[in-house]
Order: sequence, then structure tokens, then C-alpha cells
Amino acid sequence: MKRPASGSNRVVLAVVASTFFVGFGGGVIFPILPNLGEVLGISAFMVGLILSANRFTRLVANAPAGVLVDRIGTRTPFIAGLAIEGVATFMYVVAILSSFPEFWFMVARILWGIGSALVFATAYTITADVSEAESRGTSMGIVRAGITFGFPAGLVLGGVVSDLWGNVEAFVLAASFAGLASVIAYVIVPETHVEGEQRAIKPWDVERSVPALTIGLVNFGLYFAYIGVLFSTLVLLLDARAVSIFGLDAQGSSGMLMAVTVLAGSVFTLGGGALSDAVGARVPVMLAFLVTSCVGFAVLAFGSRFEVLVLACLLIGAGQGGVGGPLTALLADLTPEERVGRAMGTNNVFGDVGGGLGPMVSLPLVDTLGFEFIYAASAVVPMLAGVVLVIGIYVHTGSVSPTVGESVG
Repeated sequence: MKRPASGSNRVVLAVVASTFFVGFGGGVIFPILPNLGEVLGISAFMVGLILSANRFTRLVANAPAGVLVDRIGTRTPFIAGLAIEGVATFMYVVAILSSFPEFWFMVARILWGIGSALVFATAYTITADVSEAESRGTSMGIVRAGITFGFPAGLVLGGVVSDLWGNVEAFVLAASFAGLASVIAYVIVPETHVEGEQRAIKPWDVERSVPALTIGLVNFGLYFAYIGVLFSTLVLLLDARAVSIFGLDAQGSSGMLMAVTVLAGSVFTLGGGALSDAVGARVPVMLAFLVTSCVGFAVLAFGSRFEVLVLACLLIGAGQGGVGGPLTALLADLTPEERVGRAMGTNNVFGDVGGGLGPMVSLPLVDTLGFEFIYAASAVVPMLAGVVLVIGIYVHTGSVSPTVGESVG
């Protein structure tokens, strides 16, 4: 594997900046579309399908993206992925001005799925390439934080800008920042990876090792509850419980609250990764944050006051973020270098299954079962993920908590 002789910090920071700016397009749509759907004549089911379309697209794009990285390297797929996400963000504008908004929103989300599959597989692989095991948790945490920091910025942009100026203006601004992301990557990010074996690229060509499957299942649970359930239903919860932040309506308030959630996640992504490096073990740190996420969903299930909802979202964000850095670092620790791209793609497949199923399940069931049941059920998911984590790591390493040195692939 090629590692830059110098400037690795510069590479990591460039990846962080690129993924941060392009991430606006991922968050901007969430505060807008659930409420805008009724105005545009889009059913709740179709809104859920549109929000999930990027993740379902990544189900067939993640594995090929990972194989592509191991085969041709990281630079070209990374830049191409950012550019595709920029085009997809601009297509939100086309959709909202079109007489067929469902079609264009769906096309935009499918394109976003293709672009983000390339970006996620390459961003984490670049970081694994330029970092050593002893600092990998910190590096992965920084990059994951960069990716997730862009999302809350998009949430605020989508909620506040649409509330003050308009939906089109919010989408245009997000698309402009996505274009900037591609420029940063093109100028700064070098090639970091070697070519792997020459073979056909197939959607089902995933990493089937015990670490990849174990960590993938944990990622499935995180994204199902966090992105799939919480972010798809929060705007509806605030409207139903008549909660307003700074006098904003449900769209603006949900954008602010989701931003608080993801900002907490980003901060604890940095902390979780660094803590796992300092402790020298990833699993105990991950288990502690999975419990934190569980508590957050339990609080959210029954909270109706502004302060309680903020606390719940902070706990959920902290839990999800704290797991994120150690999770990807552990996957890199346990995977041979020549298969890291494929393993990262596989991990993204599991995350997107969870994130894609969440809106499809939660939006229709909220009306019949209520918010309390949906969030209480989501509180169980992190605990099940913890059980899977401990069992899988023990089967592979013979220890429930291998040290970083022992777990390097």
C-alpha cells in the first residue's frame, strides 16, 4: 500500500473539508421534504422512499465502490463521487420547480447514493492508508466527524434558510458548497492506495470475514435507529407535540434539533476515536456509547418538553458518534491492507440497509403505533448491536476486548 511520506495530516484535513462541504446536500432535504411533500402532492410513503433512495442505491453501489478502490486507487473515485453528489444536490432545485417533483427528487437521491458510495469507501480507505494503528481511532474519528459535521450544517441550512428565504435558496446554497468540495479534493488529495487483483466488479462482491460482518451488523443497527427512524420522524414529532425552537415552525425547529444531535455526534466521534487509541482497545468504548444511545431513545419516547427533547437528542448523537470512530478503526485493524476498500464498502452496505429501512418502517407506523412505541423499540436496537459486537469479536480474536496491537489485521 502506498503511504504518503509526508503531509498525511494535510491529506486527512482535505478529506475532512471535502466531505464536510458536500455533506450539506445530505442534510438539507430532511427538514424540507417531509412537510413539503403534502404541498407538492407527494404521499408519506413516497417521501419515505425518496429519503431512503440514496441508501437503497448504495446497496448495489457500496461493494463495487470498495472493490474499485482496491483495484484502481482512491483519488479518482473520491473526486468523481464528490462531483456526482454536487450534481445530485443541484437536482433538488430542478425537482422543486418541476411539475413531476417525485421523479426528479428520486433521480437526485439515486445519484447521491452513487456519489456517496464512492466518497465513503474512499474517505475511510485514504485515512486507513495514511494512519498507523496506534492513532487510527483518532484519524478515523476526525474524518467521520468531518462527514457528519456537514450533515447538521445541511440540516440547519435546510430548516432555517428555507424558513427565512425559501426552499429553492436552501438547495442552491447547498449545491454551491458541494461544488467547492470537489475543487478542494482535486487540488489537494493524492493517490494513497495500490491496485489490487484485476477482476470484474459486482454489487454482491462484499467482504465476508467475521470482522466485516460483525461490524457491518453494528452499523446496520446504528443507522436504522439514528438516520432511518430519528431523522425521518423528528419533524413530525415536533409538530405533533407542538414544540418550537426560537419561534420557528416544525421544519426549522427539526433542522435545529437534528443539527444539535449530529453536532453532538461529531464531537463524540472525535472523542470516541481518540479514547479508543488512549485505552488501546475499541470494544469497551463502543459498548459504553451504545448504552448512551439506548438511554437517549428511551428519553425521547416520552419527552414532550423542549429541554427533554434536546437532552434525548444529545444522548442519541453522542452515542452514535462515540461508536463511529472506534467502529471504522476496528474494521481497519482487523482487515488486511489490500482488502480495506472492500471491507469499508461492505460496512457501508449494512449501514445503508439500516438507514434505508428506517424511513420505510417508521413513517407508516408512526400513525398507527405512535411515537412512543417507535422510539422505545429503537432503544433496544443499540443493545442488540452490542451483543452482536461482543460475540463476533470473540469468535474472531478469542477475546471480547482485543488490544489495538493484538487486533491489527
